[in-house]
Amino acid sequence: MTIQPILKDTERIDQLATNDVKIIQSRDVFSYSIDAVLLSRFPNIPSRGQIVDLCAGNGAVGLFASSSTAAKIFEVEIQDRLADMAKRSVALNGLTEQVEVIQDDLANTLSYLAPSSTDLIFCNPPYFKLDDQSRVNESEHYLLARHELATNLDAISKVSQQLLKTNGHLAMVHRPERFFEIIETMKKYRLIPKRIQFVYPKGDRDANILLIDAIKDGRAGGEKFLPPLILHHDDGSYTDEVHKIYYG
Repeated sequence: MTIQPILKDTERIDQLATNDVKIIQSRDVFSYSIDAVLLSRFPNIPSRGQIVDLCAGNGAVGLFASSSTAAKIFEVEIQDRLADMAKRSVALNGLTEQVEVIQDDLANTLSYLAPSSTDLIFCNPPYFKLDDQSRVNESEHYLLARHELATNLDAISKVSQQLLKTNGHLAMVHRPERFFEIIETMKKYRLIPKRIQFVYPKGDRDANILLIDAIKDGRAGGEKFLPPLILHHDDGSYTDEVHKIYYG
């Protein structure tokens, strides 16, 4: 039975039309965007087994993926406000038997889950390094979501390598300007990138989203660079491919 959650101040419920998944969001904390929607659809999702969503935020990626699999899904999120929202979204969608939220630092994930137990990891990590140019006056929620304050590429790759089964997949969304750093870091932990796609806001603009699917202990070579995905027409409307993702 679906449980109707109690919404807190500033919270709302957003819904993805293609699979009827409902997500509790708030303007006070970092909400999901097109990045999460694209990531949830990027890898081949196993029909069974175990899926882990690292840097889960309010749980959007794992919840979007849940409609495509019977696998057990674990959402790992360090911020208590976002983890609480994720738990209530899980209940709202009637998925408490399939989806579980772990509220902790992802570095501690092996305290909850066994090594080499996971078939697929999703990760929508903080995109930006913390430096003098960082907008440190942002709220704590936005600062942790945007900047590598609580975790970074190396920590994510290390935990992913430990969690994944041999030939398990890590699917990550990130920024194109960190492409080579991401590749080098993944390979350091025997995560071999195999499918790569760049996403463009419009056809005449530079890419602003990067999708990567890596395989643990995969063989080198055979990388696929998928066709570019363009989000909007010149008039700002969604392209046909993106409209289908959102609305079916």
